[in-house]
Amino acid sequence: MTEQRRSRFRATGTVAGLAATALILTACSSGTSETGAEDGAVEFSMTYQAANNMESPYEVLAKAYMEANPNVTITLNPQPNDTYGQNLRTQLNAGNAPDIVQTAPGRGQPNSVVALAEAGFLAELDETAAGIVPAGSESLFGIEGATYGQPMELTVTSMVYSTTNADAAGVSSFPDDFDAYLKACADVAGQGKSMLAVAGAAPPNTGMLAMSLSASRVYAQTPDWNDQRTAGDVSFADSEGWETTLETIISLNDAGCFQGGVEGGGFDVITNGLGQGTALGAIVPSATAAEIQRSVPDSVFAVEPWPVDAGASQYVLASSNYALSINAASDKGAAAKAFLDWVAEPAQAQAFADASGALPVTGYEQLDLSSTIYAPVADILAAGDFAPLPNNMWPNAQVYEELGTGVQGLLTGQRTVDQVLAAMDTAWG
Repeated sequence: MTEQRRSRFRATGTVAGLAATALILTACSSGTSETGAEDGAVEFSMTYQAANNMESPYEVLAKAYMEANPNVTITLNPQPNDTYGQNLRTQLNAGNAPDIVQTAPGRGQPNSVVALAEAGFLAELDETAAGIVPAGSESLFGIEGATYGQPMELTVTSMVYSTTNADAAGVSSFPDDFDAYLKACADVAGQGKSMLAVAGAAPPNTGMLAMSLSASRVYAQTPDWNDQRTAGDVSFADSEGWETTLETIISLNDAGCFQGGVEGGGFDVITNGLGQGTALGAIVPSATAAEIQRSVPDSVFAVEPWPVDAGASQYVLASSNYALSINAASDKGAAAKAFLDWVAEPAQAQAFADASGALPVTGYEQLDLSSTIYAPVADILAAGDFAPLPNNMWPNAQVYEELGTGVQGLLTGQRTVDQVLAAMDTAWG
């Protein structure tokens, strides 16, 4: 099993290489007509989140575009991930934001497309951007039928699982039944390891843990739950699915599924745990597996769906979590639009996906994922058994903050499930 999984993951390197070649060839065919000017120098700027020192996929695209169009200069302005949203808001309010800005779907974050568009900060995009918005996600990338954000990828938010660490711990196959998973937690904990590494001191990670569990416990049964919540037809407090989601976290904690001292863990427990073999999995976006794998090249990873009770359906979260938009105040709109049109082409979509570790925003249905980390969820994606990241559809960032800090309270025993759900309803407003 290990050798088979290892060959599957390493095969993605060939795909990435081919995509990079296609990116360069496609860029070279673009010509200066794609820059928004017939002749003369063209310049515009772009800002985006940068989580580490590795080359950003946005930088990869920008360099290829400039190489193909020597008269174009793209000034790159990467910003720290944890302050990006607020920094972008400040720049937009001050009128000095870059021409192209990285945004997020929906309205639940400071840099969310819908909220920024409603505030008049974003320029309307054309049919090229609208044409690659995933079906059913139109309301996350625009308002009143107009598109203001161009999606960049498809990210699966589920469990990134190290088959290498699992083999070392004697777990021969991933337990897809929840009771079997709990038993494996006890067996692994007896070795001083954990089935799951959780950054318990970081609300974004505890919130993501809860959202990933909600896929099979809320959205599999009620895909339009967020729409019903917006209409006031349901609430978190009265939702059996959300109650089960949070109770599941308590069960996982009681069974020893998390590392010791989980409530004090930072993001380093995830990278260290997966890299050093003390953890078998973590709840992180699928693209994170590619980053971790670069630091431990001999390890093999897979994206696994959460185990469910016998007879229940497997379901995951999968959505485009990143977008590019044009600053409404920019005087470089034509050049910025030409770049976005080029980015939307299949070769660039694939190249961005390979650089980020995600799936391409278009055409993923036709890909053979059996030789990739996505093999365990390939059938789920093909069947459409997935929902967008829930907090992208929530009305404000406070709802997700209440979820993340609420789960922290569940881990320490200072909060109850009812208290967490009530706080989320209050934050919804």
